[in-house]
Amino acid sequence: MVKKIILWLFMAFFVYAAIMQYNDPDPYVWIPTYLIPVFLCYHKLQGKGEPIVYFAIGLLYLMWSINQFPPQWEGIKLNEMGMKTINIELGRESLGLGVCAVALWIAALLKK
Repeated sequence: MVKKIILWLFMAFFVYAAIMQYNDPDPYVWIPTYLIPVFLCYHKLQGKGEPIVYFAIGLLYLMWSINQFPPQWEGIKLNEMGMKTINIELGRESLGLGVCAVALWIAALLKK
């Protein structure tokens, strides 16, 4: 039961994250990026999927997260003027990718 709750929460979070990307300058990159973990969590709910696949895809997300990490950390929220800087955007992208990696690793550890 706990496994199902965790996976449903992950799926809801990533669907929400994908929906929030509709007005992003490059939604064709970020919407599928957040929908892949949804598919994998759903696959895990069905009792399918090998843990090694989840760990490997999680590792790819982690490497992408490290690559996206901004040169200078400015946080992830908007500044006073409401404008985003490239470092804030990169920080958000990096954090989102890191969350994907952790979620996939947790899904890998859940029993079938």
